[in-house]
Amino acid sequence: MEPELIRLEKAEIGHRKPLLAPFDLVVRRGERLAVLGPNGGGKSTLLRTLLGLLPLLGGRRVLRSPPPRIGYVPQAHRADPVFPLSVFDVALQGRYAQVGLARRPGVKDREIARRRLEQVGVGAIAAQPFRSLSGGQRQRVLLARALAAEPELLVLDEFTSELDPAGSAALLAEVARLADGEQVSVVFVTHEINAAAQWATHVALVDSHQRIFETGPAAELLTGPRLSRLYQQRIELERRGDRTVVFVESGGSTA
Repeated sequence: MEPELIRLEKAEIGHRKPLLAPFDLVVRRGERLAVLGPNGGGKSTLLRTLLGLLPLLGGRRVLRSPPPRIGYVPQAHRADPVFPLSVFDVALQGRYAQVGLARRPGVKDREIARRRLEQVGVGAIAAQPFRSLSGGQRQRVLLARALAAEPELLVLDEFTSELDPAGSAALLAEVARLADGEQVSVVFVTHEINAAAQWATHVALVDSHQRIFETGPAAELLTGPRLSRLYQQRIELERRGDRTVVFVESGGSTA
């Protein structure tokens, strides 16, 4: 069994009152954990608590010693910088986790920022103002910033929400490739069940309205009955070779 990076024990999360019954959650090295659930169900609150950005209402948060390096990509609406920064400047911010705020990034730090921009496909626009970019481009830049921290744990909050399905699948594939190559654990919130089925090793099913919290291996929890209960509509999953096709009650499907 791989070592733990971060653990929540008997956790109670929320802003003033608990959204869910106390629960445990463990993220281990090399895992890709998808967080699924309906809008407003507590997914982002769970992520922000896992990161330590929101305090627990009960229970405790345990980090490996020394604490793991963490890269974070927030939702797009949380990531508009106040100052007019270039794409490169935003990516370079990721290095401050390593060098500290008291020291200016050096040549190596700038090289890492440029490499990460290239890896996510936005190296050619490094000099452009961040605020001039499309939503999808911004998310790629923010991913580069998170990767510039050389993280052991990458946390992504609906980071493909500004992309079309093809772009989303391509970026998730790139994240999975980088994560596997660099032994980076990934926790990602997504509305795309097919993405979770394709890339996640583990899942957390979250809905505060129904007081649902389940976590475990993706192969065990990504089932039609569980997802139908979570989303309150009929959902079926069918494996077709190396793909999972998701059928929803409205008659649509996504591969």
